[in-house]
Amino acid sequence: MPGWAIALIVIGIIVAIFIVLYFIGRRLQKKQEEQDEQVQKTKQPMVMLIIDKKRMPLNKADLPPQVLEGTPKMFRRSKVPVVRVKVGPQITNMIADDRIFDEIPVKRQVRAMVSGIYIVDVRDMKGHRIVLDESQKKKRNWLQRQMDKISRAGGATNEKKK
Repeated sequence: MPGWAIALIVIGIIVAIFIVLYFIGRRLQKKQEEQDEQVQKTKQPMVMLIIDKKRMPLNKADLPPQVLEGTPKMFRRSKVPVVRVKVGPQITNMIADDRIFDEIPVKRQVRAMVSGIYIVDVRDMKGHRIVLDESQKKKRNWLQRQMDKISRAGGATNEKKK
């Protein structure tokens, strides 16, 4: 077999893989949009005091048992952004959206949009966007900065371009 025939077969396999990944990505994107739409319908404002925040495995996050039962077993050990909050007299753990987890201030009272135990948006008590000072900002690595640029260019976030 000549070398060009082998090259054509390899290129054909690579093209087939890209086509399959494209359709899988579109399907996952549709599911994500449907879930975001459901969250937006059920969100409600809440005033809460942020006690602590960290990324921890879902099975060690001290969340309600229904959350663990509804999660596939392979995802129970994955780390999720967990925020410990005080809402009224009750202290609970909630899951924050990855996009806003870094913006959440610790040991401050905030007004948050919550859907179940999922924190969708966080603002200060006056309703303004929270601006963290330099001591609270975490340094982001190169990959995180590139992913932010890509998501902003694709319009994946709600933030306005600067």
